[in-house]
Amino acid sequence: MTKALTPEEVQRSAIVIDTHADTPQRFVDEGYDLSDPLNGGNFNLDSARKGNLGAEFFSIWVEPEANKGHYARRTLILIDSVKQQVARHPDAVLFATSPADIERAHREHKLAALMGIEGGHSIEDSLALLRQYYALGVRYMTLTWANSNGWADSSGDIDDPNVPHTKEGLNEFGKDVVYEMNRLGMMVDISHVSDRTFYRTLIITRAPIIASHSGARALCDSPRNMTDDMLRAIANSGGPDSKGGVVQVNFYSAFISQSYRNALKAMQPEADKAVQALKDKYKAEGKETPQAEIEKLQRQYADRIPRPPLSDLIDQIDHIAKVAGIDHVGLGSDFDGVNGQLPQGIDSPADLPKITAALMARGYSPEDCRKILGGNLLRVFREVEQVSRQLQAENRPRITSKQPFDK
Repeated sequence: MTKALTPEEVQRSAIVIDTHADTPQRFVDEGYDLSDPLNGGNFNLDSARKGNLGAEFFSIWVEPEANKGHYARRTLILIDSVKQQVARHPDAVLFATSPADIERAHREHKLAALMGIEGGHSIEDSLALLRQYYALGVRYMTLTWANSNGWADSSGDIDDPNVPHTKEGLNEFGKDVVYEMNRLGMMVDISHVSDRTFYRTLIITRAPIIASHSGARALCDSPRNMTDDMLRAIANSGGPDSKGGVVQVNFYSAFISQSYRNALKAMQPEADKAVQALKDKYKAEGKETPQAEIEKLQRQYADRIPRPPLSDLIDQIDHIAKVAGIDHVGLGSDFDGVNGQLPQGIDSPADLPKITAALMARGYSPEDCRKILGGNLLRVFREVEQVSRQLQAENRPRITSKQPFDK
């Protein structure tokens, strides 16, 4: 009889992949280095090593209000900040752009550093920019952030009558974006998009899609989360021979726990009032309010609410595995992007083994855990590359190009 593996052994044997950390904001705005102590943040090299984290997709997120008129500039600065970290830590970090790179980093006991753009506004309505971001190493793009961008609609403002939205969820250019991402080999990420944009994207894409940091709406009723029908749709995304996409579970307390979400909503008016007072103070001095100051104030309010138990996060993973299937769930922490509002016991990648232990306690096998920890994402990433090779061989015209039959 073979000896059962411990959670620690399973964790060590897995290629652990997290698809969303907002640490680049800290690199640029705080001069933060991956070798530094956490200092109130969630991500550094020491914590990644302790949690056996194999690959991290660093989020290239451009705040749309503060950077209006120069989205591309901020995008490039953030991309450069990730590359600077890689250059500073050659013994510990490997810049990765493919599943093969992730596996190589694993063999060399290094952290694979990848990038995903969070918000299609970064491409400034230009397929040329999209292609250049791919050339610089970006391997997924979230079609929208919390703001609609003219060609795709966001769940963050879909109910705002003052924001123009598309008729079908994607306009013609938006369809071209999805096709061009498929052609390049860039994963299409639907975290943050409206439900209509989600379903329209599924019709257009030839490759399986990902949700880089989302959860299940059945357990926590946020428009950022997905209904069970949407979870099943992701599992069935891609072409006729596709093995389907993956939902990477967000760790943010207000996306995993309904009671936490309710408490946060109840307190929101008070927090918003305090933020407005802070903005008014800076405005009176003729200054722009620093984003870090706003986040610090918001965190003070959020910290009043007790953090939900780790079991709420495990419930999310468990629900998605049951609804979509074990091959369609993974981890998308949102480290350094949720102002510290994580479930109890999860403060950094060093705590990822707790998730493995909790899943095994619920009867998940070592093989199941390896899929959740990174195997599923690797499979999707490989298939996206395969579809890219097929499309490049086809050399099909873009959707908005004149088709031969349009005489």
